[in-house]
Amino acid sequence: MKNSFRSGGALRQAPVLILLCGGFILSLNLGLRQSFGLFLEPLTTSHAWPRGVFALAMAVQQLMWGLSQPFAGMAADRFGAGRTVAASGLLYAAGIAMMASATTPAVFTLSAGLLIGIALSGASFGVVLGAVGRSVSPERRGSVLGITSAIGSLGMAIFPLISQGLIGNLGWSTALFISAALALVIVPLSAALKGKSIVAAGGLSLTEAIREAMGHSGFWFLTLGFFVCGFHVAFIATHLPGFVNLCGLPASVGATGLFIIGAFNVAGTLLAGRLGDRFRKKYLLSLIYLLRAVIFGALLLAPKTETTILLFAAGAGLLWLSTVPLTSGLVAQIFGPQYMSTLFGMVFLSHQVGAFFGAWLGGVAFDTWGNYDAMWWASLLLGVLGAVLNWPIADTSLRAAVKPAAA
Repeated sequence: MKNSFRSGGALRQAPVLILLCGGFILSLNLGLRQSFGLFLEPLTTSHAWPRGVFALAMAVQQLMWGLSQPFAGMAADRFGAGRTVAASGLLYAAGIAMMASATTPAVFTLSAGLLIGIALSGASFGVVLGAVGRSVSPERRGSVLGITSAIGSLGMAIFPLISQGLIGNLGWSTALFISAALALVIVPLSAALKGKSIVAAGGLSLTEAIREAMGHSGFWFLTLGFFVCGFHVAFIATHLPGFVNLCGLPASVGATGLFIIGAFNVAGTLLAGRLGDRFRKKYLLSLIYLLRAVIFGALLLAPKTETTILLFAAGAGLLWLSTVPLTSGLVAQIFGPQYMSTLFGMVFLSHQVGAFFGAWLGGVAFDTWGNYDAMWWASLLLGVLGAVLNWPIADTSLRAAVKPAAA
């Protein structure tokens, strides 16, 4: 069945405006969330809570983000990305403010875990990249998705520095309330993403599009591959500081390593998006996962020095979110951009499940063996598996190419 669609209000906006606003929305969304770990010690100390209270809330947040993402994508495809992002911005701000005011573990888990997890899904990659992807031609989509993801990545590097300064000068509670105010900036930015795709005569319904994707082997290969990505990034982000400490290196090496990952991530997403317009995305994804396996192996074999850790961080950063513009671009390439938010949301759920296991099993491995060797070897093997899974994806488009409406 031919699936053509005409654009709604979002596509009447200038693509560059959609790109910039989408990038800054991602920057706020991901940057504020990346800063939450800095509140662990001062917040739990102030409330005399065990650290497990904070850890549980963050774990619930990861799972709710993933579980909510497909539904956020459906809302964006049905009611418009702008409305979905605006509602998420309001919920995000409310969740952070409630997080600052929480006096019991239950309320803290409700706010930092449940509410913020749901809010993250509505202003994250699936919804934002879906709107951005529909605003440009297929020939430019990879580069544009890469630029948008790179702008979002800047927030992951910048906001932790801002939050640390606020905590040091104003205290953790005031810092969280300021973070809540920053989350509200998402609401006006969402205006650039207003409108939605409208199905033309003979087009697929949302239910039909989901059924089509579920019956496509490439969709499942892509989904399983994204599980590997989530496992990798959550394990590294959560346990790299602990690994550095285990190696007898100063804590500053771990913090510097995380900053380097964020900085190199910007270059990696830009490069991946650009290359995705020139080469087949599935082969680039296979290469990324294979290179991850190589750097994990190199870290295992190399002496554990400060230089080794920082070089590893640079390599991991280049490969960090470089999978996002390629994975989202493949979803749009195969199934068309109309329901990209929903379908990428389903793929992203797998990413978050992988993230849960990467963070959790890292702790289990350390508690069991007193080191992270098993997790590094598991990450290496999963990298090879990710390369194998992406290689055979049938990436032929099922949709006729549709040019975006003129701005």
